[in-house]
Amino acid sequence: MINGIHTIVYAQDAEKARAFFRDVLGFGSVDAGRGWLIFALPPGEIAAHPAEPHQAGRHGLYFMCDDIERTIRELKSKSVEFEGEPIDRGWGILVSMRVPGLGAIGLYQPKHPVAHSR
Repeated sequence: MINGIHTIVYAQDAEKARAFFRDVLGFGSVDAGRGWLIFALPPGEIAAHPAEPHQAGRHGLYFMCDDIERTIRELKSKSVEFEGEPIDRGWGILVSMRVPGLGAIGLYQPKHPVAHSR
């Protein structure tokens, strides 16, 4: 029935965001026509969290990693900027990274079992 997920992020400068996904994160892509790149992503998972009234209808996007400190060092060496320091929430460690032309996307090191095989 469901064989994948197609995620859309809306960017003020889609070309800069695409370059980041391609050149910095190294995601492979296909050209859907006229240079419109669609990127392959690592395995993913989805979680339904209870929402506070101000969160209803919102969705979150986090790139997952095994070692957040190492990943931050690697991304900083590629000039990626981060918002604040990683925060340990008990169930995972979170930080936001700046994606040129797009805004912030979360980076997440889970401390719980993950649903996908790495």
